[in-house]
Amino acid sequence: MAATANLSYRPSISKTLTHPFRRTPILPLKLTKPTSKPLSLKAVLSQSSATKAAPKNTAPFNHCFTKSGDGFLYCENVKVEEIMETVERRPFYLYSKPQITRNVEAYKGALEGLSSIIGYAIKANNNLKILEHLRGLGCGAVLVSGNELRLALRAGFDPKRCIFNGNGKLLEDLVLAAQEGVFVNVDSEFDLENIVAAARIAGKKVNVLLRINPDVDPQVHPYVATGNKNSKFGIRNEKLQWFLDAVKAHPNELKLVGAHCHLGSTITKVDIFRDAAVLMVNYIDEIRAQGFEVDYLNIGGGLGIDYYHAGAILPTPRDLIDTVRELVLSRNLNLIIEPGRSLIANTCCLVNRVTGVKTNGTKNFIVIDGSMAELIRPSLYDAYQHIELVSPASSDAEVSTFDVVGPVCESADFLGKERELPTPTKGAGLVVHDAGAYCMSMASTYNLKMRPPEYWVEEDGSVAKIRHAETFEDHIRFFEGL
Repeated sequence: MAATANLSYRPSISKTLTHPFRRTPILPLKLTKPTSKPLSLKAVLSQSSATKAAPKNTAPFNHCFTKSGDGFLYCENVKVEEIMETVERRPFYLYSKPQITRNVEAYKGALEGLSSIIGYAIKANNNLKILEHLRGLGCGAVLVSGNELRLALRAGFDPKRCIFNGNGKLLEDLVLAAQEGVFVNVDSEFDLENIVAAARIAGKKVNVLLRINPDVDPQVHPYVATGNKNSKFGIRNEKLQWFLDAVKAHPNELKLVGAHCHLGSTITKVDIFRDAAVLMVNYIDEIRAQGFEVDYLNIGGGLGIDYYHAGAILPTPRDLIDTVRELVLSRNLNLIIEPGRSLIANTCCLVNRVTGVKTNGTKNFIVIDGSMAELIRPSLYDAYQHIELVSPASSDAEVSTFDVVGPVCESADFLGKERELPTPTKGAGLVVHDAGAYCMSMASTYNLKMRPPEYWVEEDGSVAKIRHAETFEDHIRFFEGL
């Protein structure tokens, strides 16, 4: 009963802290091995898609999924068609474990010379086996819910290398965060109030960072923009002084250790990160001038990838880190970054089978067993992900323009529109690439499409299951005994 009473406790922040923000001027912005050499993958886009992508600078496209000279798709050096013959006959996610390692190593190499934390964003992909692998590679974790925090602890992450984000964190989850010693980002006045309450319940001082909204336009889809003035995330920069005074008023509960910003996702211009970092280090100067020992700058994540497989020259982790390196060193800061997509997206594809091909007279459709229930990004964001067949089509297969769709009873159920593909046979394998991030983690059981299994190809070329498929019986269990 006492614990219940404590969890409902809501202390009020002192009303004496509502004075106007005392603004300090900041510096201006400066703004099985294939026998032949693998072929580069190249998307054949519709006219509208080609115009949308239109990369000016291109290079040979490299990927862990490659088409070899025999026309078959390989994951690392294992033929995807052979994997399909050995696993359950249903859509499944297939990962390259070595590619996950290579992606982490790219960030570690970029961060040499800096004191840093690579905080993997668990929301991108919450597979426990993948999390354990990332933890083994030295990553920390970025959490946006209490269950993500619990999963990070289950996977063995060091709590002191974990960051708890979110604009609506619950008190009971904040209590766990306080008990475990994770960093907590302050997102609002009521969030600060809840963190203070959690600290008192846990009997622990919480290390907090202020999530400041820098009002920088990341030039991405509005659904994945998080650092502009209209975002639901973060503290308005003109309210900074109020939060500094609130932290000062609670020395037994809060220790301010850093500042945080997050601009958005799928960002392809690293200068945007520098623009934000210039603002943030000036805010840190202002905070330090008031006596706070602030040692951390968290610049978030959001680095984009080449979803089009068109060979676009996109910024690398090193490009990103190099844009902020001197700023971080000039203030003797520990850098926290929060990659999700750029660590896991290109390591995976969703493998499907063709159910059939149809036309309505004006449009052609390839109908597959996968759907928006397994992979919702195209339906949700109108996102483009590269699609191809896993084996060579017959010599007489006609190349046509298709919408690739699933069986879910929604017109929005598509995986790709206006894709030029050889007409596939019934049962042919078809993959949706770069599905490691925000695909399985957003999967649903809509139309009772049960969430699929997951596998990865290991370093030695063996294939291992890393998540069991959900079944109809799993659904029924939720109603047993009611």
